[in-house]
Amino acid sequence: MRYRIGDSPNELGPPIGQGAFIGAAVFSFLLGIGFVVAGIRSRHYWLSILGSGLSIVSAAYLVFTLLIA
Repeated sequence: MRYRIGDSPNELGPPIGQGAFIGAAVFSFLLGIGFVVAGIRSRHYWLSILGSGLSIVSAAYLVFTLLIA
């Protein structure tokens, strides 16, 4: 096996910033709204329940993040 010079398996990379989590929460919020609309239009109500839960939890995380930071 060949290894790159200078890489050490014990060194971790840079930590993930808060922006990645906020981006994922915004994406989840929009995806949840899409699930609600698709579930209501196709009359698969479990999908709308899943989407509403996803969007509520994502919105709660975003509000919590904005109030703390």
